[in-house]
Amino acid sequence: MTRAEFLRLMLAGTAGLALAPFARRASAGEATYDFWFTRLMYESGDWDVDARMPSNLLDALIQYTTLRVDPKERVLPLADPRMLTAPFCYLAGHKLVEFNPDERRNFERYVKNGGFVLVDDCNHDIDGLFAKSFEREMASIFGDDALQKLPKKHPVYSSFFTFDGPPNTAFELNGWGDDIVHEYLKGIEVGGRLGLLYSNKDYGCEWDYDWRNKRFLAEDNTKFAVNIAIYALTA
Repeated sequence: MTRAEFLRLMLAGTAGLALAPFARRASAGEATYDFWFTRLMYESGDWDVDARMPSNLLDALIQYTTLRVDPKERVLPLADPRMLTAPFCYLAGHKLVEFNPDERRNFERYVKNGGFVLVDDCNHDIDGLFAKSFEREMASIFGDDALQKLPKKHPVYSSFFTFDGPPNTAFELNGWGDDIVHEYLKGIEVGGRLGLLYSNKDYGCEWDYDWRNKRFLAEDNTKFAVNIAIYALTA
C-alpha cells in the first residue's frame, strides 16, 4: 500500500481491508482535518516527554502551510487499534522500550501498511538505554538491517524547507552512549518511502523550547518538523 492509499483508507479488521476516508469528522459539525498529531503511549517507558513539543509543531504547520490542522494533541496507546488511522504518530522517551505483543503487532502493521511514525530518543545517559532497546525492538520486528542511515539528499530534507541533512540540536549529547554528535538520522523504508524516521538528536526537546519568546534565536527551530509532517502526508 502506498502512502496516498493509506491516507485515503483507514485500516480495520484482521485483514486491514475495511475502507473509510482519511480525513474524518469525530461528530456532526466538527471540522475535517488534513493533519492531526498522535502521541503513542507504550507500557515499558516514559512516553509523556516534551509536553510543549506537539503544540509548537502544530503552530508551525498552521503558520507555514495551508493544511487544515487539528490544534490539539491526540494521545493513544500503541496497543489501541485506533492508532492505525493516524496520518502521523510520535513516540519518544528516555527509558526502556520493550513492546508488549499488542504494541508490537500494531507498530509493525502501521509501518508496513503506509503509516508514518517519528521516533525521537530523548536519552542522555551513559548507556544509551532508549536507543539500544528501541533498535533491538526494530530488529526483532523488521529484521537486523531494516534501520538504515538516511542520505543527506533524502526527500525529507527538502519536502518543504531545504536542509543540508539533519539539523543538529542544542540538546543532543549521548543518546547512543558514545559521546558523538551524529550527522545522520535513521529510518525504515517500505515500498520506497519512510514508514519510520528515527532521531537520536532529541528533536522533541528542541521543539519543546518556547522559541517565540526568545528573540535572540535566528529562526524558528520547528521548520524541520514541518518538513517531516509534509513528508508524512505526501511521500
